[in-house]
Amino acid sequence: MTVIALAGGLGAPGVTTAAMALLMTWPLSEGHRVVLAEADPDGGAILPGALQGTLDNSHGLRNLAVAGRQGQLGEAFWRQLVDVTDAGTRDRLVLPGLYDPAHASAMEPVWKPLAALFSGIEEHGHDVLIDLGRRGAFGPSSVLAQRADALVLVARNTLRGLQSAQVRLDTLREQLGTGAEIGMLLVDGGPFSKEEVRKILGITVTAVLPWRPKEAAVLSDGAEQPRRFESGELMRAARSAAVRVQELVVIRRSRLALPPPASGLGRVVRGAR
Repeated sequence: MTVIALAGGLGAPGVTTAAMALLMTWPLSEGHRVVLAEADPDGGAILPGALQGTLDNSHGLRNLAVAGRQGQLGEAFWRQLVDVTDAGTRDRLVLPGLYDPAHASAMEPVWKPLAALFSGIEEHGHDVLIDLGRRGAFGPSSVLAQRADALVLVARNTLRGLQSAQVRLDTLREQLGTGAEIGMLLVDGGPFSKEEVRKILGITVTAVLPWRPKEAAVLSDGAEQPRRFESGELMRAARSAAVRVQELVVIRRSRLALPPPASGLGRVVRGAR
């Protein structure tokens, strides 16, 4: 299957909102599922945000630190996943993040086996999206970015956003090496076009999400859905973005002479060209 890591820069570029948008629009063939793992060392935002505090802190990443020390990471992982579908189909799942950044140090021995787990759940028919927030692509948790099929940098097309993205991108390229596939998901809330961003950062923009705060609040804060939310501009763009992000994996695997994703994504992407 596919493991995609998403990372951001300084400020609030919208990594978690973008990750939620991808989760809810991720193309799934029959029998396949997608998991969004909130792995931001600065703390998670989904439990108090999109899930509106409807769950307590009994589910989430922190429990995996204890399980990892006991050699039970694989078993515990599946118990921590939260179904975010209205119909209870359990095909779109969330692993809530840390509710206290102070717990990040306890996760240090777990990041590496967790990265291996993400890469090894193909037999269960799961794709994985990893929300690394601002700092998760660096430090002890950087192994999640290193082991992912592709890393997507999320940034707003403002001057501040692009300056922060440039610093992050330079570091990521050095850290991940030439074998990495790095894409960019642009949140269109500023004056710079895709072509200007490409020239400034030296990277092709993989996908663009529109700046729609009211619609985004549904994903970030559990706000009431406006009329025609699912067919609105944000979710339409997210569906397109999901395919384009998955295309990065097909490109990388083709470049490295690796087999395409088991979900048949290669056929989906080729058909979208």
